[in-house]
Amino acid sequence: MKPVPSPLWNEQLRQARILLVDDEEDNVRVLDQLLRASGFHAVVSTQDPREALDIFLGFEPDLIVLDLLMPHLDGFDVMAALAPYIPDNTYLPILVITGHLDPEARRKALQMGAKDFLTKPFEAGEVLLRIKNLLETRFLHRELRRHNETLEEKVRERTHELAEAQVEILRRLAIAAEYRDDITGQHAERVGLLSALLAQELGLHREEVRLIRRAAPLHDVGKIGIPDSILMKPGPLTEQEFEVMKGHTTIGARILSGSHYSLLEVARRIADSHHERWDGEGYSGLGEDDIPLVGRIVAVADVYDSLTHKRPYKDAFPHDLAVERVRAKRGRHFDPRVVDAFDLLLERGLVGELEDMAHGLEPDPLLDAQGGPFGTPVSTFRTST
Repeated sequence: MKPVPSPLWNEQLRQARILLVDDEEDNVRVLDQLLRASGFHAVVSTQDPREALDIFLGFEPDLIVLDLLMPHLDGFDVMAALAPYIPDNTYLPILVITGHLDPEARRKALQMGAKDFLTKPFEAGEVLLRIKNLLETRFLHRELRRHNETLEEKVRERTHELAEAQVEILRRLAIAAEYRDDITGQHAERVGLLSALLAQELGLHREEVRLIRRAAPLHDVGKIGIPDSILMKPGPLTEQEFEVMKGHTTIGARILSGSHYSLLEVARRIADSHHERWDGEGYSGLGEDDIPLVGRIVAVADVYDSLTHKRPYKDAFPHDLAVERVRAKRGRHFDPRVVDAFDLLLERGLVGELEDMAHGLEPDPLLDAQGGPFGTPVSTFRTST
C-alpha cells in the first residue's frame, strides 16, 4: 500500500533533523539512503554510541533512530544519557530499530522514552511511515505548545491590565476623597510614596512595600462620608464635630472590608488604624504593637504631609518645623522605629523628592510595571504587627 502524503510532509518534514545511532555500518547506510531518497536532507549518523550525546547537543535532532544492541553503550545507556537534556514539556520521538526480540527489552525501551519500536530486518516502507508519523506528532506537539504559550501570555497581559485598571480605580477614589480638603489632590499620592519609603527603610519585603505604596493613598477614603460643613470648616472643630470627623476611619474600613485581595485588606487596616497613637491615646485606644504596622507607618507619613501643606483649616508649616513636630512625638504619637526610619530618609534626601514623584516628574522607585499585587491572596500578606 502506497503511503498517503501528509500535509506536513512537503515543508516541515523535509526540514526535520534526524539522528541515526547504530553500530552496524550497513544499517546506517541503508537508513541514510532511504531517508535522503524520501526528501530528508538533515540526517546525521554515528556508529559509536559514545558520540551520541555530543552529537545530540550540537545537532538538536527532531527524531532519533536508535539501535539497542551496541558495544560500549547499549541503546538503554544512550537513552539514559540523553534523558536529562530532553525537557519534560517537549515531544522528542525515539524510534528503536533492533534485532533484540525480548519482550522485556521492548517494554524497557518504551519506559525509558522510546516512542515506537521496530525489529530487524525492517521493511523500508514501514520505517518511513513510522518516521513520518512520529515527526508529524512532534511538530503538532510543538505547534500546540507554542499556541498555548501565546494564550498564556495573552492571559497574563490581560490579567495585568485588569489588575492595573482596578488599582487605577482605587487610586482615583483616593484622590476623590482627598480633593475636598486638598485642592491639589496630591496628598494621597505623597502619603503613598512616603509610606512605602518608610516600609522599605524598615526592611519589609518588596511585595509588602508595593502593597503599601498602592494601599496607603486610600487611608482617608472614609472622608467621603463626612459632611462638608465639618471637613471644610476653617476653624477648630467642636467636640461633637470632632466625633463625627473621627468616623471617617470606620467609614473607610467599612468601604474596604470583605475583600479577598491583599491590597484592599491592607488598605482597610490602614484606613482603620492610621489615627491610632503609640501611647494609646488615638481614636480607638489601640497602642504600641497592637496597632497594625501599616497603620503606624501611614500615621507618620500622613501627619508630616498634612503639616507641610495648606488645608482649608490651616496654613502649611515649614519643612523644618514639621520635622521637629514629628520627632517630638516619637514614642508618644508615633512608633519610635518608624520615626527613626523617617530620619534616615531625611538624611538621604528622599523626603524632599516626594513632590516630584507624586507629580510624575521623578520615577517612582517603589513600583515596577510588572506584577499585580491586587490579585495576591490575603493569606500571603504578613505586615500585621
